[in-house]
Amino acid sequence: MHADLERLIVLQRLDSAASDAQRRLADQPQREKALEARLEAARQLVAAAKERLVENQSVRRVVEKDVAVQQGRLSKFRDQLMAVKTNREYQAMQHEIETAQNEVKALEEKILERMLEADDLAAGLKRAEAELATEQKTVDVDRGAMSAEAAELTVSTERIAAERATLIAAMDTKVLAMFEQVARKRNGIAVSEARDGVCMICHVRLRPQVFNTVRRNEAIIQCDHCNRILYFVAPSPGAPAASADRVSQSAQ
Repeated sequence: MHADLERLIVLQRLDSAASDAQRRLADQPQREKALEARLEAARQLVAAAKERLVENQSVRRVVEKDVAVQQGRLSKFRDQLMAVKTNREYQAMQHEIETAQNEVKALEEKILERMLEADDLAAGLKRAEAELATEQKTVDVDRGAMSAEAAELTVSTERIAAERATLIAAMDTKVLAMFEQVARKRNGIAVSEARDGVCMICHVRLRPQVFNTVRRNEAIIQCDHCNRILYFVAPSPGAPAASADRVSQSAQ
């Protein structure tokens, strides 16, 4: 294989690996935001559950005050009942007592409802707090994995940069310039395998004579369509004959 073509293949692999590592590193702030959003959602559920429980307790206290007021009235009416002198006054006072008793009963039922509701709300709060604790542990694990990945990716990019510097130092400057020019125009992919007479990146069929030249891997050949630098991988022994043989024959 042409020495610089072999270097270009390695260079493309290094650049693709570096690009992937840099993309992963660049994605980490967004991934951290997503983790924090998960935690915040769990915190909001806890806060909402607490708020509902506090509201329940507040309403219950108001009703309990109303009960105290009605019980005070009831006590007052009972005291007054002892002082009435006519049957009419007695009946009127009995009516007031009955009304106050019914009011107390209705208020006590409301208190009972609030107490039952409070039990459900307290259980809901406990579940929300447990879910928050679980989410916190999961996020902590994910953050730890992200941190380890970031360290690994940083080491990887440094290693790739060193390997790349050594590689390009041995390359022909014109070949390197060609590679970098194509990479800038083709989203960082400047090298493509040619298989069965086709550029495997742009999927355009090559001219038979061009593919025959590429198959020898003895020169720097560019795809007529996308300008990527082409190389050929010979099929492993025992593999079915590639259609490239038919292309070669048709070119003769």
